[in-house]
Amino acid sequence: MRRFYLALSGLLFCIGCTTDPIVITGPCLPEEIEHNLSGCGALRDAGADGGQGGAGGQGGVGGQGGAGGQGGAGGDMHSSLCSGQCVPPAPLGWFGPALLWFGPSEAVPDCPADAPTLGYEGFADLQQPPMDCAICACDPPEASCALPTGWAASSSSCPGDEPGTVMTSFAAPDGWDGACTAANPIPEDQLCDGEPCVQSLTIAAPSVTVGACTPRLDAPPPVPRLDPWATRARACLVGAYTACEDATTCVPAAPSGFLTCVYHEGEDAGCPEGYAVRHVFFEDVIDGRECTPCGCGDPTGASCTLMASVYRDAACTDLLASSLVSSSVPFCVVTPPGVGLGSKSAVIADVEPGACAPHGGEPVGELQASAPSTFCCTA
Repeated sequence: MRRFYLALSGLLFCIGCTTDPIVITGPCLPEEIEHNLSGCGALRDAGADGGQGGAGGQGGVGGQGGAGGQGGAGGDMHSSLCSGQCVPPAPLGWFGPALLWFGPSEAVPDCPADAPTLGYEGFADLQQPPMDCAICACDPPEASCALPTGWAASSSSCPGDEPGTVMTSFAAPDGWDGACTAANPIPEDQLCDGEPCVQSLTIAAPSVTVGACTPRLDAPPPVPRLDPWATRARACLVGAYTACEDATTCVPAAPSGFLTCVYHEGEDAGCPEGYAVRHVFFEDVIDGRECTPCGCGDPTGASCTLMASVYRDAACTDLLASSLVSSSVPFCVVTPPGVGLGSKSAVIADVEPGACAPHGGEPVGELQASAPSTFCCTA
């Protein structure tokens, strides 16, 4: 009885080699394969002997040797059933044998006609394309300006740090809103250590209160590259397998660019005997990349400018001096010696909130290949 093998649902089935109609007999055990192959070999040998008998012209069984001779020629039909190549069958837990192709994605071929069924598609050579993150920016902070209450007259000219200088308070009230006030007036010709108490007027710098900046995305990230793989792989399967007479499996000859391989899910498997060249491919990719969150540093560059005015009288009508006062440094103005300081007023002219330096929006992490399969090939 001649037997060959049909792969159904990953199992190798035995098929009788008699001249009767072919019948699937069930899954083959290794020892059954060896036994039946030896039986088929005996049948081949018997056909060969019969052929010789036919040539001898003997009767009986040998007398039918003419037909037997044809049967002897039929003993070589086993090799004629495999027009491709004989390779070891796929071990338990492996798929194939299959015809494997791998190369650039744009060059992937169709499965060959002898192995038309697509059994596997995967990838290799995962690239790490740079990830583009959104550009981080910071909205300006909220800022407010507090009017200075520290006004003072000096018995010397600006800057008023000479030895013996006397400072006389001309302070504004706490919580002052800049409206005209006659608080702490200094009378005209008032003396301090024999010198006019008023020879210059110093106004403290206004204070600026600044809140935190709010981070924002200045530009959305571009659409990421969808295919990070440099290599694509596909394995093609035949519809049914036949057996060669030495218990190997007949598969089509590998076309140019294809390899004959068996494959196994996972990448921890060693290659079985007869399939020494190992390749690993992956079915998916896990994107472990992300962008660091946007944030803002402390605000810098905030400033406040006010228009300060001082008057001789108590009703803010007899103007003595008026000037812009910045929050960066105290302001000092020289006055006529001994002039009276009766009132003052101020108004905020400008508030500059400053800015914050953005940070974040940096790519971290990487792509990771997943769902591996191991291919072991004959060459």
